[in-house]
Amino acid sequence: MPRRFGLLRTLCVLATVSIAAACSHGTAPSTTAPKQMLAATPPMGWNSWNKFGCKIDENLIHETADAMVKSGMKAAGYQYINIDDCWMAKTRDAKGNLQPDPTRFEHGIKALADYVHSKGLRLGIYSSAGTATCENFPASLDHEIADATIFAAWGVDYLKYDNCNNQKRPFYLRYEAMAKALRASGRPIVFSICEWGENNPGEWGRRVGGQLWRTTGDISDKWSSMLGILDKQVGLEKYAGPGGWNDPDMLEVGNGRMTYDEYVAHFSLWALLNAPLIAGNDLRTMSDSTRTILTNKEVIAVNQDWGGMQGARIRKDSATQVWAKPMRDGSKAVVLLNRGERPATISVTATELGMRAAGSYTVRDLWTRVTTATPDRITAQVPKHGAAMFIVRAK
Repeated sequence: MPRRFGLLRTLCVLATVSIAAACSHGTAPSTTAPKQMLAATPPMGWNSWNKFGCKIDENLIHETADAMVKSGMKAAGYQYINIDDCWMAKTRDAKGNLQPDPTRFEHGIKALADYVHSKGLRLGIYSSAGTATCENFPASLDHEIADATIFAAWGVDYLKYDNCNNQKRPFYLRYEAMAKALRASGRPIVFSICEWGENNPGEWGRRVGGQLWRTTGDISDKWSSMLGILDKQVGLEKYAGPGGWNDPDMLEVGNGRMTYDEYVAHFSLWALLNAPLIAGNDLRTMSDSTRTILTNKEVIAVNQDWGGMQGARIRKDSATQVWAKPMRDGSKAVVLLNRGERPATISVTATELGMRAAGSYTVRDLWTRVTTATPDRITAQVPKHGAAMFIVRAK
């Protein structure tokens, strides 16, 4: 257990980032979190939906768990194997409980969780805060206690909770009911609120008991979709912190409809945003280039580091942008983003980044793995639809 805190300090750790800032008289929130806190850093894992939709079965989940280990993704920090919509049978059982599809998940979710756990990984599952899921399978509205209880009995570690068929009932009460049921289940289960950002969940997601909350609708494997979601993250950084994260949706890296440079930009930006890094590709067949992106440990380290604020946009030009994030050691992570249709030279100064004055600065390129020095200005040639990412430190 952490040392005993006074009342104000306790509020700073447990409340939202904006409350924490107020409690600490404007200083950055705590850079550490209690070890027992769920999602003390952004969750990392895989989800079935982006690549497979409803075409899922227990063999896919087994093979994906195997691939997460063999590919090096587990070693890079990925933990969760998350089953999305369509895992259920069309009806509840005679006792009113959710049950898996008897053909596609014939051995049940408990056996699947046991297999995933045997690999040193964790299992996630899906439901909706409505009368049916988005694909019209049974969902959890008014069944929260029963469903949370059976998820815990199965050994589930993570719940993605959607917003379909919600009967226009108050969002806060629907999500709070499941959060309470999960806490009462006796098992620590990460609660992923998938409310699509309709009611500014950053303001209430942590309060109802969520560890992450979707800030937008669904992503698709298109450069324009990724940028549209990115734009909606501006200003949300105040809500993020240990135990509660803005979620701009899952990664599309490796699904084939964006270029390598676009995927590098996608992954770099999600890392800088302290977004959950939930891969959505086929881990069993991914290319070496996809694996290289998803397992870049220096980029992942930025995502998992909490320096008091998630990354934020600090400059917007015609087709280029600069995003930056404070790191706990006093350095800054920087993404230079080229949204345009031709290569661009993008620069930012240490002063713009809010760095302390120094004789020079070291600049570590997280994709080329090259370290250089500069008296002040960080510059990169960035391909069209691409990004460069750096760690900048004062000498």
